[in-house]
Amino acid sequence: MKKKEPVIKKLIPPQATIRRLSIYLRYLNGLDGDGVKVISSHDLARRLALNPAQVRKDLAYFGEFGKRGVGYSVKKLRDHLMKILGLQKMRKVAIIGAGGRLGTALALYTGFERRNFKICALFDKDPEVIGKEVEGVSIITAIDDLPRIVKEKGIEILILTIPAAAIKEIHDIVMLSGVKAVLNFAPYKMLSTEDVAVHNVDLTTELESLSYRLSLSDSVLTRGESTSPVEEE
Repeated sequence: MKKKEPVIKKLIPPQATIRRLSIYLRYLNGLDGDGVKVISSHDLARRLALNPAQVRKDLAYFGEFGKRGVGYSVKKLRDHLMKILGLQKMRKVAIIGAGGRLGTALALYTGFERRNFKICALFDKDPEVIGKEVEGVSIITAIDDLPRIVKEKGIEILILTIPAAAIKEIHDIVMLSGVKAVLNFAPYKMLSTEDVAVHNVDLTTELESLSYRLSLSDSVLTRGESTSPVEEE
């Protein structure tokens, strides 16, 4: 009888690791622009207020990128991270709720395209803003046209900047529109499906997390203790 091949389970990195990859990438882009050729995990961690062991652990999920005693090639590590994050090609994005302040601000933000995300369609349900143009981006279209435009333009990602009460109303058309991912800024949690990955951004939760960090810093300073980077999962 043939021996069964051992099943090798691939470790799935936590979401916090993926977020840190984006931070590493932004910093490496800056280093490359400054002409820096090599950086160690210790220096990378120190400049980003992280633990060197955490940096090495994050990168180890995806392979070996550096040389012991030498460090990482800035350009090669940057290129690896771009590939891991799927940023080699332009990702087409649409915004629902484009007539509101947050939606308009995101539509006009030029930094997305520098990161290979192109805002190419805008949607809203308010008759007063449908048909209006966000200069240099697109004309705001009715949400009913979402499936057609997603197909025509090859849109992969939707950004939702709508009130929580509107989520239930548009949930089905969003999830069945053909997009592959949703970034939801509404204070209402949407769930991922097999076909659509959803990330919920709760700004209140983020502010509460920052408040905790500030409170922690205040209590440490009150006790007269020193602070140091903490390893996070």
